[in-house]
Amino acid sequence: MANAIRALAMDAVQKANSGHPGMPMGTADIATVLFTKFLKIDPRTPNWPDRDRFVLSAGHGSMLLYALNYLLGYEDMTIEQIENFRQLGAITAGHPEYGHASGVETTTGPLGQGIATSVGMALAERMLAAQFGDEVVNHYTYVIASDGDLMEGISHEAISLAGHLKLSKLIVLYDDNEISIDGPLSLSETGDALKRFEAAGWEASRIDGHNPAEIEAAIEAARNSDKPSLIACRTVIGYGSPNKQGKSSSHGAALGEEEIALTRTELGWDAEPFSIPSDVLDAWRIAGCRNAKARKAWEDRFKALDQEKRAELERRLKGELKPELAKAIAAFKRKVSEEKPKWATRKSSEETLNVINAVLPETVGGSADLTGSNNTRSKDQKAITPDDFSGSFIHYGVREHGMAAAMNGIALHKGLIPYSGTFLVFTDYCRPAIRLSALMGQRVVYVMTHDSIGLGEDGPTHQPVEHLASLRAMPNLNVFRPADVVETAECWQLSLEAADTPSILALSRQGLPTLRTEHTDENLCARGAYELAGTTLEAKVTLIATGSEVEIAMNAKRILEKENIGTRVVSMPCSELFDAQPDQYRKEILGPGTVRVAIEAAVRYGWDRYVAPDGDFVGMNGFGASAPAGDLYKHFNITPEATAEAARKCLAARS
Repeated sequence: MANAIRALAMDAVQKANSGHPGMPMGTADIATVLFTKFLKIDPRTPNWPDRDRFVLSAGHGSMLLYALNYLLGYEDMTIEQIENFRQLGAITAGHPEYGHASGVETTTGPLGQGIATSVGMALAERMLAAQFGDEVVNHYTYVIASDGDLMEGISHEAISLAGHLKLSKLIVLYDDNEISIDGPLSLSETGDALKRFEAAGWEASRIDGHNPAEIEAAIEAARNSDKPSLIACRTVIGYGSPNKQGKSSSHGAALGEEEIALTRTELGWDAEPFSIPSDVLDAWRIAGCRNAKARKAWEDRFKALDQEKRAELERRLKGELKPELAKAIAAFKRKVSEEKPKWATRKSSEETLNVINAVLPETVGGSADLTGSNNTRSKDQKAITPDDFSGSFIHYGVREHGMAAAMNGIALHKGLIPYSGTFLVFTDYCRPAIRLSALMGQRVVYVMTHDSIGLGEDGPTHQPVEHLASLRAMPNLNVFRPADVVETAECWQLSLEAADTPSILALSRQGLPTLRTEHTDENLCARGAYELAGTTLEAKVTLIATGSEVEIAMNAKRILEKENIGTRVVSMPCSELFDAQPDQYRKEILGPGTVRVAIEAAVRYGWDRYVAPDGDFVGMNGFGASAPAGDLYKHFNITPEATAEAARKCLAARS
């Protein structure tokens, strides 16, 4: 059965002339034991909510997973898909991609992301079990990880968090083959992985990764531990290849026809390429069916749940929001429009979360050790602890990389909506996971505060200037920068309603006035940009701003209109949503015939598409400085006066 995996892997890589045959050939024995003896899945019901999760963190070895899914009988993984490995239109992409093929729980390939994502999956399982009971939520998360996964920095954060939380149903099988692409692992690594995991609060053991009895015993022991477990499986990369096994030459390239022929002889495998002997295939298909009774029993337990509890879990697993959310947001908007508080938008976010979390019990908050700065913990929100998973707030510690990846795991698990916070400048640390959120289409909300030079005295290391432009360049990511409390509430609502798109909420440290003082139930931010303030004069200038700079635009409008220069103000909280609007709406909002000036306390990159050909930009040309926020805005000339002067110059250049 293991040799069937090896044969499919080397044949598919050879036909594609691209890929990594060594890893699946080396881990075939581990995978065979795991999938035939332990893994609780049903290929005929691939999205069974209580299935075990399997994460191939070593995503370069994707043929391991594709071979397994074909052999087990996943309907969409045909032999034709295996033969078209890495080809355009096939679901057998070079690295496993979520949403392409059944049985792929997460997109992997960027090393370390898989193991970190699995922490979120294991955490989600424990949280949902605490809320709905072990009779309907009771499954394991298994990972196959490589040397590269453990060398990446994100893995250190992930295993530390998992150890602290005692996620005992997380089991990592480490492909300990001592080979990297460059050659022996000893070229770059002499550390002791087992001691590192033990120090982080894990069980750790080493076994022979080609001995089925040892593999089975180690997994069984891990399942009975009260800690997360690492099983270091000593394997031979490219197992069975006479001239390439144990060498880096089997890592990232096809073995070659001659070597494949020799390997077939070495393994005693005489079937033709892409052909599996009927007795072997039957054995695998029987293994694929072995959990059908367990799945049916789970369905019976699920049906036996209290009707209200069952309906709630069904709603959450489908990702549907309660209709009460829109009503609660509208009521909150009405209240703050009347009261007109001057809050930093991070404070506005906190107040909005008090409303949201009271309505949506599936929201899971957190912060990277900046709770009091990010304002991500709503009132009465209980924290998760290693001994109590019934809460809804996670103290991630200073682990931005791991936090972002864990949120992906929580979202992928389904049943919960994760959000968490750090400073906007530290999206640099979260970026690989944010990119995967976008690539996989996951509803993950990144609350990124201290969004400009307005954070003040912490200085340029903490003042994001290029981050908004960088994040806006990412496909399928909504970057929201609200101007006041009303926009903050609307942007939160849009983030939660975007079921297939992650969101960034870029929020201010400094207090901002309420600009939207006339209530409307309509979510004006939904179109990305809208006219916040029109003019009774002939419109000559359109000022476009985001976030804290919308107040500057409003004050610049007052200056210009005293000079009889008709000025409109457009708030653009989300350029991605604005760019998706019909042509006519975009032209109308940008003000045909007017000169356009954009204001944002960030770099100009990306703004010329709105202000060209004869407009201007008021913002940053370099990094910030350490000083109080008010002094910095004056120093960098991001003021109403500078904005008005820029508009005058644009008008003069026209005449």
